[in-house]
Amino acid sequence: MDVAKRHRVAIVDHGFRDTQPERAVLAGIDADVIERQCAGEEEVIAAAAGADAILCDASPITRRVLEALPSVRIVSEYGIGVDNIDLAAADELGVWVANVPGFCTEEVANHTLALILAAARRLLELDRVARTPGWTPASSTDDIQRLSSQTLGLVGFGRIARAVAVRARAFGLRVLAWSPSLTPESAASAGVEYAGLDDLVAASDYVSLHVPNTPDTRGLIDLRRLALMRPTAWLVNTGRGALVDEDALLAALTSGRLAGAALDVRRREPPSAPDPLASLPNTILTPHRAYYSQQSLHDLQTIAAQSVVAVLSGQEPYSAVVRPARPRAG
Repeated sequence: MDVAKRHRVAIVDHGFRDTQPERAVLAGIDADVIERQCAGEEEVIAAAAGADAILCDASPITRRVLEALPSVRIVSEYGIGVDNIDLAAADELGVWVANVPGFCTEEVANHTLALILAAARRLLELDRVARTPGWTPASSTDDIQRLSSQTLGLVGFGRIARAVAVRARAFGLRVLAWSPSLTPESAASAGVEYAGLDDLVAASDYVSLHVPNTPDTRGLIDLRRLALMRPTAWLVNTGRGALVDEDALLAALTSGRLAGAALDVRRREPPSAPDPLASLPNTILTPHRAYYSQQSLHDLQTIAAQSVVAVLSGQEPYSAVVRPARPRAG
């Protein structure tokens, strides 16, 4: 006769090759692991019926989902952003919500600098030149500037932006930073200069976005702020696609109002075809891979599962986004 598992954990969606790191961690509590790829509320409710915990990436964890799954005690998010989870409902219903900040700090910071360097040195254009007989550089590379004469503006100053700042200063860039909680004193202690958001946008050669996607930041880089940027400046986004008004960005890039854009994240992923930004010579595009390394994925999967084990064992998760006052009982 089969003995029932002590706990039931539902992995309702993921983008990994396999889920062995999670399973190895969850074996420590003898968990029964259900794995699905859910796209909507009904699929999540069906997959997680009777579950004590949910691991998820982008599946909608709404109030309706949480109310339909009264045994769920924790939702552990694969990643940093928790846009797909109704946090207020989770708090009200006594459900822990955890994320994994820091798992890809090194990777995203390095990718951001790689995009800046590619833009500064016109690497894509020069690559095309080197593949053409005659090696005749395009006139657009005539205005390449020494990096140590330029300014990077960081919109947001969390752990990834701070890691970018360290790398940027090593290349000689002047670094400005803005976030709602940053002060001139705290900026100075981190080796950067504080600037108001509009002043930063206007003064920077590279504007790099590192704020979360919230109602206050959605469309933060809009037509007005793009108009503040120098015509020689580049917009760099390894944060969230929703931060940028892509229609306004397209207009700025095609009109010559803005020199270029280097984007790892987009408003819609993947973008609808045809993608007008992909056809422009002054864009550098990567498919939301700034976070990736084999090590970062292993850390992400392992830590997300460890948060589940912690809560189901009566402890706090690695990083609590919602710490309910009256947690659901096991």
